[in-house]
Amino acid sequence: MQLQSEYWPALNYHPAAWSISCFPPVADPLFPPEMTTAGNVIKCKAVVAWEPQQPVVIEEIEVDPPQANEVRIKIVSTSLCHSDLYCLSKVVDKEFFPVVLGHEAAGIVESVGPGVTEFQPGDKVIPLYLPQCGECRFCKSPKTNQCDIIWTRLGSKEMALAKSRFTCNGQKLRQFMGISTFSEYTVTHQMAVAKIDPAAPLDKVCLLGCGVCTGYGAAVNTAKVEPGSTCAVFGLGAVGLAAVMGCEAAGAKRIIVVDINPDKFEKAKEFGATDFVNPNDHNKPISQVLMEMTGGGVDYSLECVGDVECMRSALESCVKGWGVSVIVGLTDMQDVATRPLQLTSGRTWTGCLFGGFKGKDAVPKMVKDYLEKKLKLDEFISHTMTMDEINDAIDLMKQGKCIRTVMSVCPE
Repeated sequence: MQLQSEYWPALNYHPAAWSISCFPPVADPLFPPEMTTAGNVIKCKAVVAWEPQQPVVIEEIEVDPPQANEVRIKIVSTSLCHSDLYCLSKVVDKEFFPVVLGHEAAGIVESVGPGVTEFQPGDKVIPLYLPQCGECRFCKSPKTNQCDIIWTRLGSKEMALAKSRFTCNGQKLRQFMGISTFSEYTVTHQMAVAKIDPAAPLDKVCLLGCGVCTGYGAAVNTAKVEPGSTCAVFGLGAVGLAAVMGCEAAGAKRIIVVDINPDKFEKAKEFGATDFVNPNDHNKPISQVLMEMTGGGVDYSLECVGDVECMRSALESCVKGWGVSVIVGLTDMQDVATRPLQLTSGRTWTGCLFGGFKGKDAVPKMVKDYLEKKLKLDEFISHTMTMDEINDAIDLMKQGKCIRTVMSVCPE
């Protein structure tokens, strides 16, 4: 069922609530066109993962109205992030399912719940998987972008079915990271929404919901790359390319990229890469290769793969004394290890979420930088599809044949 750009409610005669379906307009004197969806249940399409390691399914779901301090958003564009694929293919806990995935998107506020004053219908926004409540000790500290709320959202209990605003065929669906953007409409807390410039193209700035901010910020916020430095970026997906872009923006003079797919090297040049290393071309540890290339190791390394062996290699590629290595890639399946001498010799090993950005503060500024041509976004988009083609987008990512696939969801 395709969502129409203009529609009004079809009444579901239920004493508790009216249900809005995305049907073409039908003249009805009882329900004039100026009626809105606000306060009503909306029926719309969403991508549902019913069980692990299985294809996702397009379903019609019901999305409840926003409750106190919540915002309901019409998703215009969303993109597939490797974290979505990770959860679909690696998470085997059946309590995680059924779930609506997606966390990298942009949309328009459809309605707000009681107590919401920051947003109003029609605002362009980006949902945030990393909220910013502004009140906890983390939000008040300049040392981190994390919020107490994220540590409950990262566990499935935060996605408790009782809290979900999604229902499909009478069954509650979990909301991934509290936002679930693989749906025509979603509901989230106002602390997990950033209002952006109304001039922003939503099919481009949706990338700032995760991948670009994550990689770029890992370089400029977490590693704190310095002018004239030498950097190594492991992995040339969207996050890795964004890390390359961040290293260049910070003034690095040499940016070495490491990936087993040589087809990605030319693309990396667009973002500032200067040297290219394919581990398959060498019969020695990649850390040794990088140390020989740089006379002792790089100043900064960023691991953007989510592989524990890469994490160790990235650390051990750093120069002793002051080298900094940042874990950016996601995995929770294995332990990561190194020998203590790698750290006692002066290297720093750290990690970050969302590139160290406080989302409500930083995402609007990143959008502004894009509009002022200070930040690349278009160059990340290798494919455009519709949400109905989600399984095709997943296959492209599994095969390493895309950077970012942006899916159109609803018309603006």
